[in-house]
Amino acid sequence: MSQLLNSAIDKILFLDIETVPEVVSYDKLSEEKQGLFADKTQYQRKDDVSVEEFYQRAGIWAEFGKIVCISVGFFVETTGEKQFRVTSFIGDEIKILTDFKGLLEKHFNKKEHLLCAHNGKEFDFPYIARRMIINRISIPEKLNLFGKKPWEIAHLDTMELWKFGDYKHYTSLKLLTNILGIPSPKDDIDGSQVAEVYYQDNDVKRIAKYCEKDTIAVAQLLLRFNNLDILKDEDIVFV
Repeated sequence: MSQLLNSAIDKILFLDIETVPEVVSYDKLSEEKQGLFADKTQYQRKDDVSVEEFYQRAGIWAEFGKIVCISVGFFVETTGEKQFRVTSFIGDEIKILTDFKGLLEKHFNKKEHLLCAHNGKEFDFPYIARRMIINRISIPEKLNLFGKKPWEIAHLDTMELWKFGDYKHYTSLKLLTNILGIPSPKDDIDGSQVAEVYYQDNDVKRIAKYCEKDTIAVAQLLLRFNNLDILKDEDIVFV
């Protein structure tokens, strides 16, 4: 087993989330929420970008966005072969979060189980936890960091692994898959188009497919980091 992978790979739940602004446009927010969003983003907005236009990016903040898809993947062994199973939670956000919590508590609740995402420590994991609190859903143990020491946190982050201690270094999933010879997950839409596909096209299944590709790409990265063979199409099963 490689030094980068200190846990059995079938004990890891790979995941990715897709988020959108909580409502379709800025004018649909309450007056108070409009003011709060303007305050939150005042230092990031350029002079020529109005707060109404900037609201298109609101999905990146858990306070002003919501989760529309969580895709997960995990390795299983069947008849001596490694298989990577992928599934997605879509629909109402409360159902998405509740179903995801159920998966964690039923199948990934042991000490040796880990969660893995790209930039997960900065985005996916805290976003899910914050949205659970907002929706009055108790946080499952794997996402609850209160009182835990750093080595007790069961999170892997492929972007953090690639940093090798360089905290200023950001590398996108798209770039890493390219340089490591992994099929690109960005062959349809990208993150900036998710809100449009959700609100205008009403096509959450397309979003789920995009999210699943990112989840597969995260698993491929971890395999490559450990100098293991990447997944072939026949190794991946959608359930």
